[in-house]
Amino acid sequence: MTDAKKSWPDLSGRLHEGAHVLGVRVYYEDTDFSGIVYHASYLRFMERGRTDLLRLCGVHHSELDAGITGERLAIVVRHMDIDYLKPAHIDEVLEIRTFCQHAQGAKIILEQTVERAGEVLIRARVTAAVINKEGRPRRIPSEVVNRLGVVIARAD
Repeated sequence: MTDAKKSWPDLSGRLHEGAHVLGVRVYYEDTDFSGIVYHASYLRFMERGRTDLLRLCGVHHSELDAGITGERLAIVVRHMDIDYLKPAHIDEVLEIRTFCQHAQGAKIILEQTVERAGEVLIRARVTAAVINKEGRPRRIPSEVVNRLGVVIARAD
């Protein structure tokens, strides 16, 4: 185990009540001229949540790109519905909650929320797709589905 993993056990978030939870602090760079979080900053926060959920499952983007499953693959966002309910502000600590709803064929469906002290600020439904280096859809490798299922099941 590296020193970083010993020092920061939650760097990639944690599993809690069937979801991946990632803490994010709001910095000045995340806000707009009014002092609230800029709408596109939430996209970055949620991307980190999705990426770290996969990381905790043992699925790494760099390994998929290297062809560890036999073909170079990537997981990309295909569609996203977002409801911006309430604003967040500088210095607040937010929790990005990611729930894996469905993983079949080439599609992964995720539900995400951005919360502040249990209050939901943002809701999103994300459709991701597995593609090859030419951009064509590919079935999610069975080992990826198994890893997602095992970790999500452990969180319950």
